[in-house]
Amino acid sequence: MVSVNDLKKGIVLKLDGDLFSVLEYQHVKPARGASFVRVKMRNVRRGTVVDKTFRGGEKVEDVKLVKRPMQYLYEEGEDLVFMDTESFEQESIPKKAIGDALMFLKEEDIVEIAMYEGEAVTVEPPQFVTLKVTYAEPGLKGDTATNVLKPVTVETGAEVRVPIFVNEGDFIKINTQTKEYVERTKQP
Repeated sequence: MVSVNDLKKGIVLKLDGDLFSVLEYQHVKPARGASFVRVKMRNVRRGTVVDKTFRGGEKVEDVKLVKRPMQYLYEEGEDLVFMDTESFEQESIPKKAIGDALMFLKEEDIVEIAMYEGEAVTVEPPQFVTLKVTYAEPGLKGDTATNVLKPVTVETGAEVRVPIFVNEGDFIKINTQTKEYVERTKQP
């Protein structure tokens, strides 16, 4: 059991028999009355996002997760197939359980998968990934007075805002937690 005051992003809770991953957390102390905690959580099995409010100091059940490094192999219908890098066992994980990590995932990437009772709960991609820009509108010459950003599409289909000097065919480094451009790089 853990106090709701100690919650943080990424913790997995068990409520009403379902597993929820904490996405956002806000501790509120009103001028009158008791404090409370607003939590935005994603149901791990269904992929739905719910908002829940807890009284300050309330206890909830947290679950202990086993993290394993796995390699993304391929997509199969509504699932993605991963391989354990130590035992070489393959595991199918539903796309909805992967969440936002899917935006920057490409074949052969190594990710950290948290398991609970043999079931994949969360997928954590590496903090930084290098991807190829597949579509970029050309930057306008002379439009450099301010920090101008433009949208580009990377090889996984995700859209990222980058400086105007980034062109189609360039490789860029992206922070997967903030979903932001970090730098232009050479080929990986």
